[in-house]
Amino acid sequence: MSQALPPLRLKKNEERRLRAGHLWVYSNEVDIRQTPLKDLEPGSAVSIEDARGHPIGSGYVNPHSLICARLVSRDPKYRLDKSLLVHRINIALSLRDTAFGAPCYRLVHGEGDNLPGLVVDRFGEVLVVQITTAGMERHRGDVVEALQKVLKPAAIVLRNDSPARQQEGLDSYVDTTHGTLPEELLIEENGARFAIDPLRGQKTGWFFDHRMNRARMQQYVKDQRVLDVFSYIGGWGIEAAVAGASEVLCVEASQGAIDRLHHNADLNGLGNGVASLRGDAFEALKSLRQARERFDVVIVDPPAFIKRKKDFKQGLNAYHRLNQMALQVLNRGGYLISASCSWHLKHEQLRDTILKASRHVDRAAQIVEQGHQGPDHPVHPAIPETDYLKAFIARVLAS
Repeated sequence: MSQALPPLRLKKNEERRLRAGHLWVYSNEVDIRQTPLKDLEPGSAVSIEDARGHPIGSGYVNPHSLICARLVSRDPKYRLDKSLLVHRINIALSLRDTAFGAPCYRLVHGEGDNLPGLVVDRFGEVLVVQITTAGMERHRGDVVEALQKVLKPAAIVLRNDSPARQQEGLDSYVDTTHGTLPEELLIEENGARFAIDPLRGQKTGWFFDHRMNRARMQQYVKDQRVLDVFSYIGGWGIEAAVAGASEVLCVEASQGAIDRLHHNADLNGLGNGVASLRGDAFEALKSLRQARERFDVVIVDPPAFIKRKKDFKQGLNAYHRLNQMALQVLNRGGYLISASCSWHLKHEQLRDTILKASRHVDRAAQIVEQGHQGPDHPVHPAIPETDYLKAFIARVLAS
């Protein structure tokens, strides 16, 4: 019989959010007289209790984080271990097997798959793992063993260099913890092939969340001149070219990303059909406008301009400016594809940004499609932060 877990006692009525479905406990919700947070070791397992001592479930704790605990199971007898990880990973796998025909997707999406602190991207036989909490880090070995048991991958990479780890007091590192990476890791998405870098690329090397939005984009680009801003290694731009765009120009600040972009263009036999412009996105858009360049489709998929609530005003201004500048190089009757991964920017706020930008340049916008993160990034309905991605395809006409 397993040893009883130390309790984490909540203040009166602070259990309501957890009972309604949430998974997080904030430090100001804990009754520190009953259970002093400072006495608990970061990452250790706890029994989360209401103010009367009734168990809510099991979880893990980090007294140094604002989110000081995360619920793992509502049945107190289950704890975070290899067995639970295998069970939850199998459940996550069944969704991906239903939604996708090829083994390239986000396999585990943290709270969305009831595995807080864990992200796993699958690239065929290679898995790239991101651990962002002290509790999950403590079970790193169990995570690796569970993934080996469920999928028997050729290689597992730990991309544990996310800024979120700093908030948990965790070290930053990248390590191939199992197997050997192939000389070149290739994936296919929406009819295009890409070589990705799981060791040095952004995040895990690829952004699966926009897969279905990029598929929607492909309907609008045949025989069109396309501008892809913040192109990274060409997810949007190369998929536009594969779908029949007459010309694609990709704007990207990183020379390393541009080099891989052109390598990916070559992989798809696109030759000179994909060009690049290295530089800051805003400066590039300004230069293109001054040169009177015009495009039939403009794609703006920036990094998160609003990472924290206090950044909202400045970030919102950046989204307004970006969309306005994008419209200034868009032909009348053309299509603006505008996206945001900032959770703090709500769906309706991005839509309003497109409206204001279109009016600023004396155009009329029609929203023709609205996009979201794919099914391999499931939303936990009690945790709004898991519902972060939004995208609009807007046709822009004369007023």
